[in-house]
Amino acid sequence: MNKIYPSAAKALEGVIKDGQLMAVGGFGLCGIPEALIDAVRDSGVKDLTVISNNAGVDDFGLGKLLQTRQVKKMISSYVGENKEFERQYLAGELELEFTPQGTLAEKLRAAGAGIPAFFTKTGVGTLVAEGKDLREFDGETYLMERSLFPEVSLVKADVADTSGNLRFNLTARNFNPAVAVAGKLCVVEVEKIVALGELAPDDIHLPGIYVHRIVLNAHPEKRIEKRTITEKAGV
Repeated sequence: MNKIYPSAAKALEGVIKDGQLMAVGGFGLCGIPEALIDAVRDSGVKDLTVISNNAGVDDFGLGKLLQTRQVKKMISSYVGENKEFERQYLAGELELEFTPQGTLAEKLRAAGAGIPAFFTKTGVGTLVAEGKDLREFDGETYLMERSLFPEVSLVKADVADTSGNLRFNLTARNFNPAVAVAGKLCVVEVEKIVALGELAPDDIHLPGIYVHRIVLNAHPEKRIEKRTITEKAGV
């Protein structure tokens, strides 16, 4: 089975549609599938519910999909750095399911393991717990969180072999493995594709069984979300 597609647009052909629940890997602008996000924008699909730690910045990453009004709801844990996100939310134009970061990661990981729900102490006694089932275990109160099962997952990795085995680059791994295993169909953007067997087994971070389609983007922009420079005397 050939998993490699000639472009991001081709990799998403027949995969994305209006009203879809979509998960996107990345943390800020680190480890985001830049080419796949652009292809989603260019496809014109709308009314998306997007699961992602955050929504990029105003003119990059998932921020591009907010600009074009293709997202109706975000399921996120951090919503800073994006003025358009803020404007749409405060104007009632964008729905937001605000989720603690660890809970968001577990909602995806659990989905990949086939677990429909789990209990956690995170959020008990806060707005996060409103409307959710509470249960007591060993004298402690926990709330039940439902796992997230996206119809499609968009993921960024450093290297893939032709079977879809993936290696991530340092902290750019972040949410990507959890996003990959949760999705019913996973599309991965990589910077390098190698032959099967070229990746040492111990170097594989995610097995190819979770990967359905691969697209090469050898030269992503990799924009820095917020550049900070330490001032030094005499510099």
